[in-house]
Amino acid sequence: MKVEPFKNASFTDFAKPENRQAMTEAVTQVRSQLGRTYDIVIGGEQIRCEQQFESLNPSRREEVVGIFQKGTSRLAEQAIKAADRAFMAWSRRPAEERVELMLNVSRIMKERRFELAAWMVIEVGKSWVEADADVAEAIDFCEFYSREMLRLAVPQPLVEIESEETALEYIPLGVGVIIPPWNFPLAILAGMTFAALVSGNTVVMKPSSDSPTIAAKLMEIFQEVGYPPGVVNLLTGSGAEIGDALVQHPRTRFLSFTGSKEVGLRINELAAKHQSGQIWIKRVVAEMGGKDAIVVDSESDLDEAAAGVVAASFSYQGQKCSACSRAIVVESVYDEFLEKILENTRATIVEGNVEEADVNFGPVINQRAQESIQRYIQVGKKEGRLVLGGEEGNSEGYFVPPTIIADIDPQATIAQEEIFGPVLAVIKVADYDEAIQVANNTEYGLTGAVYTQNPSKIDKAKREFHVGNLYINRKCTGALVGVHPFGGFNMSGTDSKAGGPDYLLLFTQAKSIAEKVS
Repeated sequence: MKVEPFKNASFTDFAKPENRQAMTEAVTQVRSQLGRTYDIVIGGEQIRCEQQFESLNPSRREEVVGIFQKGTSRLAEQAIKAADRAFMAWSRRPAEERVELMLNVSRIMKERRFELAAWMVIEVGKSWVEADADVAEAIDFCEFYSREMLRLAVPQPLVEIESEETALEYIPLGVGVIIPPWNFPLAILAGMTFAALVSGNTVVMKPSSDSPTIAAKLMEIFQEVGYPPGVVNLLTGSGAEIGDALVQHPRTRFLSFTGSKEVGLRINELAAKHQSGQIWIKRVVAEMGGKDAIVVDSESDLDEAAAGVVAASFSYQGQKCSACSRAIVVESVYDEFLEKILENTRATIVEGNVEEADVNFGPVINQRAQESIQRYIQVGKKEGRLVLGGEEGNSEGYFVPPTIIADIDPQATIAQEEIFGPVLAVIKVADYDEAIQVANNTEYGLTGAVYTQNPSKIDKAKREFHVGNLYINRKCTGALVGVHPFGGFNMSGTDSKAGGPDYLLLFTQAKSIAEKVS
């Protein structure tokens, strides 16, 4: 099977009238579908439950996006069994056939790009640009992993000996449970699911209850392209009700998770415990967040650094595991730089309802998040000097304005704990060496960035800044599939490099075959 070399999907230019019109129409189309009821899908069967829950628009907290089924532990059992039954036939489908189906998924996502983005605008409060980038990343995962599977499916190079014919084959694991977050509701769900499916595994997708509609739309695409029943299953509901059942089931072979440290550690702990009838050690692929820092050196372009810090801190309201939540600034430029990030924030951030084309800063995901962020802001006011934001946002939705708190001690609460919202702690350090030490002083190690023009300082960051994704003279968000394999160290997860050349190895196992020749 021949495919063109991988190329990242381009982002939509919303300055073009035709693209603005297309997105406006997509938002209108999606609005006409709000309030629909969506089913659980297990083994191709549509299932409704006695209890249901609502997905709400965070920009308009009273508006129902969709109505979903509250899955039960019994349905979790049913979903794992359906995936298990489908595994044997699916795992033996040639890689080329699995890739062909996957590329058909990519084709449909491209055709429905504006619609998928519009769903994210309404269900999770992404701006047009952020929602479009989410769809682009999902397309990239689809295309990239398809090509990676073709690479792994051909004979692998081995040392040859005369007496044997040898081979190394990458075979699928079994049934996987996919547990994505709400903040990249298409890209991360799709990326984890695509990697599992194209490798020959079957899956149960358990989306966040804050973003189930996006998962339902992806499930519709899987059904449209003709995935066999049971290969992909969709189970909605609370993690407390169905999460443990999925993780602990003896036929669950692996778990792919992105979310908080606390939930990730619990999944890892539960998965490590052997269950009756379990014949393998479960594999856990986890990405669990960060407390990401951008270091600003005295030998840097301060305007460029300010733009990078503001973009990384406040894009999608700071609700990215890669978001900058600490700006670590060398003392000699601290005051000047602080003024520049204040000016840049005021000049570039447009708050409001993200359904409007020019709004780039919307709500946080839900009331619980809003209240948690506000509590951290109150703590931050005591730990430092509030220089921007901090007040209550628009009451129509879950709004928290961009907030900057200066003069923060490196050990302060808001310098150590993941806030997951639009709150930036600014930390003053004596020099660059101290800046690197402070950058490394949390339990996380996901992304980080350094702004400096000094080559020796750049080399020091490369050696000593302990993060999975390090960026030099650019912001610490915006990883591209295939370009920046993504995943962190320490409590940021298992360093599973999504969008990298070794990612599919996490969803396969290598089988060595040797045949004696006469």
